[in-house]
Amino acid sequence: MSIRAERVASEVKKSLVSPISDLASEFSAGLATVTAVRLSKDLQIAKVYLTVFGGKITPGKFIEILEEKNKQIRYQIASKLQLRRVPELRFFLDDTLSEMENIQKLINSVKTTDND
Repeated sequence: MSIRAERVASEVKKSLVSPISDLASEFSAGLATVTAVRLSKDLQIAKVYLTVFGGKITPGKFIEILEEKNKQIRYQIASKLQLRRVPELRFFLDDTLSEMENIQKLINSVKTTDND
């Protein structure tokens, strides 16, 4: 990724914190955190990766809500960023933490069977 794309991704990530937190509160989604933003080379598409914990709705349902509110979120970040064009937002669940937990469980189970 180019330096400009990294800079823009960082700014998009910062500007997404407030709208996503507000929507998480509004829809009882629990703690929603933006873990990464990856921009296409032409800066037209931003893939937004999130972790969602402890909500009354499923993380998948919260992603659906974000997709429904996509235009509203883009408008909010457009007011914060000095960009000619705000990238199209696409939301994804970041399953890195759950994968790490699964790997740790496997390692622990192997350790226990080795000790027996």
